[in-house]
Amino acid sequence: MGKATGFLEYDRHEDSWVSEEKRITGFEEFHNHLNEEERRCQAARCMDCGVPMCQSAICLKGMVTGCPLHNVIPEWNDEIYKGHYEAALGRLLKTSNFPEFTGRVCPALCEKACINGINSGAVTIHDNELFLIEKGYEMGYMKPRIPKTRSGKKVAVIGAGPAGLAVADQLNHRGHEVTVFEREDQIGGLLMYGIPNMKLDKSVIERRRKLMEEEGVIFKTGVDVGNGASFEKITDEFDAVALCCGSKKARTITAKGSEDCKDMHLAVDFLKSATKDLLSGKAGKWTISAKDKNVVVVGGGDTGNDCVGTCIRQGCKSITQLEMMARPPRERQQNNPWPEWPKALKTDYGQQEAIKVFGSDPRIYETTVKELITQKGKLKEIKTVKVKFEDRKLVEVEGTEQPIKCDLLIIAAGFVGCEDYIAKESKVELTQRGTVKTEPEQYKTSIPKVFTAGDMHRGQSLVVWAITEGRHCAAEMDRFLMGYSPLI
Repeated sequence: MGKATGFLEYDRHEDSWVSEEKRITGFEEFHNHLNEEERRCQAARCMDCGVPMCQSAICLKGMVTGCPLHNVIPEWNDEIYKGHYEAALGRLLKTSNFPEFTGRVCPALCEKACINGINSGAVTIHDNELFLIEKGYEMGYMKPRIPKTRSGKKVAVIGAGPAGLAVADQLNHRGHEVTVFEREDQIGGLLMYGIPNMKLDKSVIERRRKLMEEEGVIFKTGVDVGNGASFEKITDEFDAVALCCGSKKARTITAKGSEDCKDMHLAVDFLKSATKDLLSGKAGKWTISAKDKNVVVVGGGDTGNDCVGTCIRQGCKSITQLEMMARPPRERQQNNPWPEWPKALKTDYGQQEAIKVFGSDPRIYETTVKELITQKGKLKEIKTVKVKFEDRKLVEVEGTEQPIKCDLLIIAAGFVGCEDYIAKESKVELTQRGTVKTEPEQYKTSIPKVFTAGDMHRGQSLVVWAITEGRHCAAEMDRFLMGYSPLI
């Protein structure tokens, strides 16, 4: 696959990033993309490795490596190298519904499993994928694929995040009539309001919506099922229903003084308000503003990083990011060999920007918030404490309390399951983790003709896993409706 000696002739070159000084002045996407000739050289690095672990999605030591969608990566890399872009796109779309999303926000599990990563740097699969789908839109390959015949079956999808969109896309192309209900004013779920614009420009979501509508999918936004709209009415009207409402019950903190603090916000609320302000032309008049404030973000993951980047763009006075876990090693260790997921330190765009603006990495490890200190109702300071694990329990380290100036506290500590009201309204059975219960590797709930997919079923996870879940759920729903299914 690719050029036989390509991995020996060409070095890995990723899409570069706009400089920190320039990109923090706005919320535009900040990648500089390679030209077509350079991209073909990068695709040429994909070698005939025999067993392409990049598309495997195997679990090693509790962590998945390789693409959950099982994208046939060597095949479309070979086509890119040869300049056969339409054929390459066709192979990509066989397994991936929305490469324009994963090509922007996926952490590239595929690249972590690339055998070239052992010595010379993995193939730039992530960047190649984005090039391919954007080339498809540019060249007019992304045309509406309207089903020639309809099955007469009606399907409702509740939730327009990546899982719900994947269910809708698959079942619509199968010929079913699909209606998607979304409580927000725009589709996309966390793609729209949980990921900031500089990471995923919202015009990309609108472009995909337009294409899906041309193909026959009906979107009904501003419909909050279980809170104004009747779930029972939907199940009566439709032949099958997919619950794809996400895992949006956010984890918070219980530190002293946190109960009534008005300057403490959940990351999902902060990022949502920032995107809504940006889209409505209110940038600079932020609903939740970090401008001229000392900000502390609790949580060291991707969402915490997105909060750091957003706060810097809003003009924060300082930024600190707290992480309960220990700092990972800078390089992959010998006891963490390929093709395992590399447990190594990642300094993402937000942290890079903080280093540039404030002169140091914003992250403080093995630390959490112990107390919030306010003056006249305003947050002024937090007291932190070091933590460690003893017998699998997180405990404080005595004598390690430290004060940090803090005017705005953002909690990016993840999610603990689906929201209560939709579970109660639908009467689905939940697991101890707050996710919708099904049989292992299946998607049918305890309620007749009701299925589930995405974070609501799997728990908080990646966009690529949500799309994977949506595809598998759609296949199971199709078998329920038709008795068999060609979907995968």
